[in-house]
Amino acid sequence: MAAAAMALQVVAAGGGCCCQRPVLGPDRRRRLVAAARAAAAAKVSEEGKVRLGGSDVAVSKLGIGAWSWGDTTYWNDSEWDDRRLQEAKAAFDTSIDNGMTFFDTAEVYGTALMGAVNSESLLGGFIKERREKEQIDVAVATKFAALPWRFGRGSVLSALKKSLDHAYEQGLVKAVGVSNYNEKRLRDAYARLKKRGVPLAANQVNYSLIYRTPELNGVKAACDELGITLIAYSPIAQGVLSGKYTPEKPPTGPRANTYTPEFLTKLQPLMNRIKEIGESYGKNPTQVSLNWLTCQGNVVPIPGAKNAGQAQEFAGALGWSLTGDEVEELRSLAREIKGIKMPIEES
Repeated sequence: MAAAAMALQVVAAGGGCCCQRPVLGPDRRRRLVAAARAAAAAKVSEEGKVRLGGSDVAVSKLGIGAWSWGDTTYWNDSEWDDRRLQEAKAAFDTSIDNGMTFFDTAEVYGTALMGAVNSESLLGGFIKERREKEQIDVAVATKFAALPWRFGRGSVLSALKKSLDHAYEQGLVKAVGVSNYNEKRLRDAYARLKKRGVPLAANQVNYSLIYRTPELNGVKAACDELGITLIAYSPIAQGVLSGKYTPEKPPTGPRANTYTPEFLTKLQPLMNRIKEIGESYGKNPTQVSLNWLTCQGNVVPIPGAKNAGQAQEFAGALGWSLTGDEVEELRSLAREIKGIKMPIEES
């Protein structure tokens, strides 16, 4: 699979206003900006949030992926019905209730062209319904890519330019990022955006305890160096690190091609140790695996929540931390596992 050229945009779902501002001198403006950012940083720390790269957008330390919401191509056994809709709504509400207010979606998640319900539309509806009851501060990341109706490289660049001109520079979008960018593309995007005075806030890539390619191909190091937040999708390897799959009971559907009984057999020593460590904290394998990622620094995992139970489970990954020795022990055990090949951000 070729690397995707995608744009990640983060918008605040809270209310806002537009008003005329007095003209300020450059020195006073700089002082006011510095003071505002210092105050914002203090508020972020107090609320337990993290800032996305060099942007002014603060998000919860753990986000929620909405890929499965409305999808009929990979998830949900190829069908979407009212029960699944209500479960997705419950996942959203439970996430909000537990302080996980950062949601990731994309225009192709649950695309209507495939007979599904669009994830962006579902998420927007959930936010609107919740805000009718109370004011909530939600950050939403969405993405677009080189799709069939965008013919050629120029059309994607044109879409990106329009996005910057009309969205970011007019304040409609609060931050800009990319997805599945290798180190070379990441550095190039960072430099190009910097020339326009736009900070590259995030790079969203596949990253988990058993898929640590970002550590090996220079992406994680580049993110740390340039101040770009790494958003980790598939942080529990599409459920494999939850411990619910075994060589005798592998996952079904498309995942079965990657997580075979042979692979799951090799995974057992790591899973056994994850369970042992989790028991000492009163945590399960999912929570340990997510916490391992947050311990890497500059990483925001976005596990996918299909229902309220999963969202509640993910919340248990916050508020505690593995020790440095435990982090390295799990990494060492994971190095013994080979066989996952997902080259999308390697090409």
